[in-house]
Amino acid sequence: MEIDPQEAAQAVNALVDEYRSRCLWFLREDFYPASVEEQLRALGYIERYGDREAFRRAATIRQWLSPNSSGPSAGS
Repeated sequence: MEIDPQEAAQAVNALVDEYRSRCLWFLREDFYPASVEEQLRALGYIERYGDREAFRRAATIRQWLSPNSSGPSAGS
C-alpha cells in the first residue's frame, strides 16, 4: 500500500501525541520526529513501551515508511 509521506508523518505525529506521556516521556515535550529515521525510532519506542494497540498501530505506520521489499534484489 502506497501512502503519501506527509500523511505518514501526520500519522506518526498523532501517535506521538497519543503515546507521549506513556512511551516517550524521556523525550522533549515538544518533540516531533523530523526525518524518517526519527519517525522509525519514535515508532520503535512506542512499540517497545506501549500496549498491544500501540504496537499494532506503530507497526502499521512502520510498514508505510519502510521501503518496498518486493522490488528486485541487487543480485537480480
